[in-house]
Amino acid sequence: MALNAEPCTCSEPKLAPGQPLPPDVATEVDRVVARYGSNPSSLINILHEVQELVGYLPEPVLVHVAEKLDVPVADVHGVVSFYALFTMKPKGRHRISVCKGTACYVRGAPRVLERIEKELGIKPGDTTDDGEFSLDVVRCLGACGLGPVAMIDENVHARLKPDLVPAVINRYRDKA
Repeated sequence: MALNAEPCTCSEPKLAPGQPLPPDVATEVDRVVARYGSNPSSLINILHEVQELVGYLPEPVLVHVAEKLDVPVADVHGVVSFYALFTMKPKGRHRISVCKGTACYVRGAPRVLERIEKELGIKPGDTTDDGEFSLDVVRCLGACGLGPVAMIDENVHARLKPDLVPAVINRYRDKA
């Protein structure tokens, strides 16, 4: 299992509730479930691996996993909605995490976050319409002495100021 796996950049349309899984996705999900012996107690591990494969956990995937494990869909939804590491929304090619832990907060993280929201036209938990950026808020990135801090993909941006945000984001827009 690759912890730094890239999100799915498939050209297939996003899966809508009630829409069947494409056969290739269903096959991959079935392989993950089979590796765990179709054991419902492995639900979190299964969901984690499936999210790495698909990039997120759309409704049709949750239904398929529930059927394979013979558990209610509501139980699968409960796990996905409880744990922050799971998402039912597709993530962007570039993932932005803004720290709002105490040190970053008092050093201006709310203003940095506000500028990122304005620059991208999204709120935390959302992805830009073009699929380039996702924005999340975290409570600590482990760089408290360098706050305010944001991570874009695997890159830490320290001592970030609101007026620096456009230039930082543009560096990622330019990367193809």
